[in-house]
Amino acid sequence: MANTEQKLVLALPKGRILDEVMPIVRAAGIDPEADFDNPKSRKLSFATNVANLEIIRVRSFDVATFVAYGAAHLGVAGLDVLMEFDNAEIYAPLDLGIGYCRMSVAEPQELSGEDDPATWSHVRVATKYPEITKKHFASRGVQAECIKLNGAMELAPVMGLCSRIVDLVSTGATLKANGLVEVETIAEITSRLAVNRTAMKTRPTEIGHWIKRFEEAIHAHAS
Repeated sequence: MANTEQKLVLALPKGRILDEVMPIVRAAGIDPEADFDNPKSRKLSFATNVANLEIIRVRSFDVATFVAYGAAHLGVAGLDVLMEFDNAEIYAPLDLGIGYCRMSVAEPQELSGEDDPATWSHVRVATKYPEITKKHFASRGVQAECIKLNGAMELAPVMGLCSRIVDLVSTGATLKANGLVEVETIAEITSRLAVNRTAMKTRPTEIGHWIKRFEEAIHAHAS
């Protein structure tokens, strides 16, 4: 029998996506304690108006880790995070329709004029997403040497670290400002509701309830 005394934990990502997802979270009937909206608060765990549910606020990549290993039962993570993490314990039943961007391959503008991605056999790429990058290029028979960076990706070609990058692109303004252009799109990215598969099996009524509430909230938010 499921331990109904253990609170359900919802993991939310810090940063821009948090601002986008909170209207959906609140529309689903979850309202965190006052400290949640205090920018000076150092708290990471928050009570909510739902007695059996609490929210934790962590880095976007850590949402997947918390959900995969059962420390959080539900979470909100970008498809980029879920693709890179690629853990069988994570079930992502809902596209929340927020945080839209695309994962793209980019290179210096002066290189792109005479470059044809179809002719590549080996590429050196700077990226935060080495697993996605390797799989993408391997599917085309291209060997990818990935240099892991967590930020300032656009500097890599400028500083001679490599000729190409794989990164998330929203407007493309940052690429343009650094003399880069997109040459391939790997995936369209949005944020998803992620669920721990074991929790889905052991607490199906509770988890199913919140999946339904989020689904209703998405429709209400979109209309």
